[in-house]
Formats: sequence, structure tokens, C-alpha cells
Amino acid sequence: MRSIRDGLGGLVADTRPLRNEHFRRLWLANIITVVGAQLTVVAVPAQIYQITGSSAYVGLTGLFGLVPLVVFGLWGGALADVFDRRTLLLVTTAGLIGTSALFWLQAALGNTDVWLLLGLFSVQQAFFAVNQPTRSAVLPKLLSPELLPAANSLSMTVFQAGAIAGPLVAGVLIPVLGFPWLYAIDTVTLFATLSAVARLPRLPVDTGVTTTPGLRSVVEGFAYLRGHPVLLMSFVVDLIAMVFGMPRALFPEIAHVSFGGPDEGGLVFAALFAAIPAGAVVGGVFSGWVSRIDRQGYAVVVCILVWGAAMTGFGLSVALADRWRGPMLVAAVLMLVVGGAADMASAAFRTSMLQTAAADAVRGRLQGVFIVVVAGGPRIADVAHGASAAAVGTAAAAAGGGVLVVVGTVVAAIVVPSFVRYRLSRSSSGEEEPA
Repeated sequence: MRSIRDGLGGLVADTRPLRNEHFRRLWLANIITVVGAQLTVVAVPAQIYQITGSSAYVGLTGLFGLVPLVVFGLWGGALADVFDRRTLLLVTTAGLIGTSALFWLQAALGNTDVWLLLGLFSVQQAFFAVNQPTRSAVLPKLLSPELLPAANSLSMTVFQAGAIAGPLVAGVLIPVLGFPWLYAIDTVTLFATLSAVARLPRLPVDTGVTTTPGLRSVVEGFAYLRGHPVLLMSFVVDLIAMVFGMPRALFPEIAHVSFGGPDEGGLVFAALFAAIPAGAVVGGVFSGWVSRIDRQGYAVVVCILVWGAAMTGFGLSVALADRWRGPMLVAAVLMLVVGGAADMASAAFRTSMLQTAAADAVRGRLQGVFIVVVAGGPRIADVAHGASAAAVGTAAAAAGGGVLVVVGTVVAAIVVPSFVRYRLSRSSSGEEEPA
């Protein structure tokens, strides 16, 4: 029995980072706030559709969200390399609370101006874009390098669980409580994060940038990236995985045409959309192994190859749906779950590599680039897969994208072998106390 318990202990999530009181408070606060944040993510497009009755206006949330995410993600990273990061987290968290409160106010007053709603959404995304790279950049100040993969896995597991629970809860609450209550819940839960951030120690940059955190500072961050091929490749392989391998734009048509679901959504549609985050949650729960991996570059390559193979399997399942609809639906969802688990592990390793291999003075800017890549890759994939499906069909677009992920990743690994050889340099002191 003891050997079984030991085996499970090595398989389930590594919770050692939670021994650090600062990380533990941030993580617990994130559990509270992530569902509230997802309520707003669902409520905004739902309210826009209620006001306009137009999917075209709903689609504008992508543009109004992406532009500030790119601009302020890069600038926010530069800010995080100049100012005390605790102060920056306090300001941006307060900004998120303020914009969420304004969402509540406009809904409570019965706003029917879609441009006001989209404008608020842009401001919210700007605060988020500064907050996230700063939050990632502080972790190496709180935890030792060997604990960062586990810490990132724990954080991503909570986020992905919220991505599943939030839409389900919002779907139930919107017709019962209405939009104002959803925005109010988000506003209140954000105070948990504000409290956790306020209790952090001061987090100055080891060697801050001497120039103003503007365009020049951002360019310097890219120049640093160009001189460190291992870090650059962590972005390249993620773009390969997401641009070629993220088939979410095909889910509505696949759910309706291939698996016979209603054209307005339905259970099959929901299952496809929930499968990747569900896989990420499963991968996070059983992520104990990530802390034991030293060859992180090799691990990233393997994870992305698994993602590509899973997306190929997803496309093949769709292609065979005409013959065996029920079994192929199960197979398709299973492939997405496997892909989600592999993507979670890949993201945990890539984030950890950025946090440990980069100098503290540029961590904020590189995390800003990371946010832009993570947000931008799937949006490019939406366009690419939509166009490909129109030409060759959904099954071929999904399966072909998976094949391109495998080919592209193998080529990248051959071209930059130093990425595959990258190893985590473990400290001899074990767990570190907060700075």
C-alpha cells in the first residue's frame, strides 16, 4: 500500500510551491477570482448580442481585445522591468476592479450603447495585459527554479478549471440574475487578489532598465530575445503548435455537420469547446512529474508533438464521423482532451524556461511577449483554419494542421538543437524563502 501511495504522490500535482505563503495566497485568491473573471468573459459577448442581435458585433470583441492585449502586453512587460512589481500589480488589480465595477454600472443602468461596452472591454484588457506579465515575472522572486514548473502547472490548472466552470455558471445565471449580478460577482471576487497582492513583499527589479519604458525598451527586449535562441524558440514552437494546430474555429461546423448537433450550439458543441481545457485540468491534476524533468527543452518538443498527433487524430475522427458518428465523437473529444493535457505541460515548461533562463531585468518584457504569443496564436489559427476549411473541409483542415505541427516542430528542433538540449539548472539550496 505504501508503494501505491508513493507512486500516486509522484503522479499527482506537486504542491510544494504552496508552502510559500505568498504564492499560496496568490493561488488561493486566483481560485476565487478566476470564475468571476470567466463570468465577465461570457457576459460581455452575451450582452453585446442582446443589444445588437448581430454576431458581427460580437466578433468585434476579438479585435477590441487583441489590440490592447498586444500593445499593453509589450508595454506592460517593459513597465515590469522598471518599477517595483508589487506596486504595478496593485495598480493593475485596482484597475481591473474599477473596470469590472463600470461593467456592473452600465448593465444596471440598462446601457444599450455597444461601443461603450466594447470600449470598457478594451480598457479591461489593457489592465489585464500589464498585470499578467508582471505576475509571471514575480514568481522567480518567490520560488526556487526547480519549483517553477509545479507552480505554473498549479496556476494553469486553476485557470483552465475556471474556463470550464465559468461559462457553465454564466449560462445558468444570466437568465436568472441578469448581467449586472455577473459583473458584480467579478468585481467582488477581485478583492481577494488585491488582498493577496497587498501582502507581497517589495519586488524591485534586480537591475532595472535605465531608459523610459517605451518603444526603445520593448525593442531592447526583442534584441535580448534574438541573442538567446533557446528563449526565442520557446515562442516559435508555441506559434507552430497554435497557428497550425488549434482547430477551435471549426468546432461549430463540426458539431453541426459532422456530429448532427443543432446549428445554434448544443451538447456536442459544448463538449468540443470544453474538451481542451478539461484536458488541461486533468494534466494539471496529474502534473507531479513536471518537477522532476531537467531536460525542459526536450520535454516541450515532446509535448508539442503529442499535441500535433492529437489534433491529427481529431481530424481523422471527424473524417470518419459519417460511418461511426457516436464512437468518432467520443474519439474526437478524447483527442482534444489529450491535446489539452499536452498543451498544459508544454506551457508550464515554456513559462518556467522564460522565468529561469532570462535575466531578471528583462523578465517582464519577455513575459509580455509570451502573453502576446499565447493570445495571438489561437486568433491567427481561427483565421487560418476557417479559410482552410472553406477550401478542403473541416476534417482535412484539422488533420492537416496537426501534421504541420509535427513537421514544423521537428524542423525547428533540428535547426536549433540547443533548444532540445536545454536543461534546468537546479539550485543546491532547495526551496528559497520569498525575497
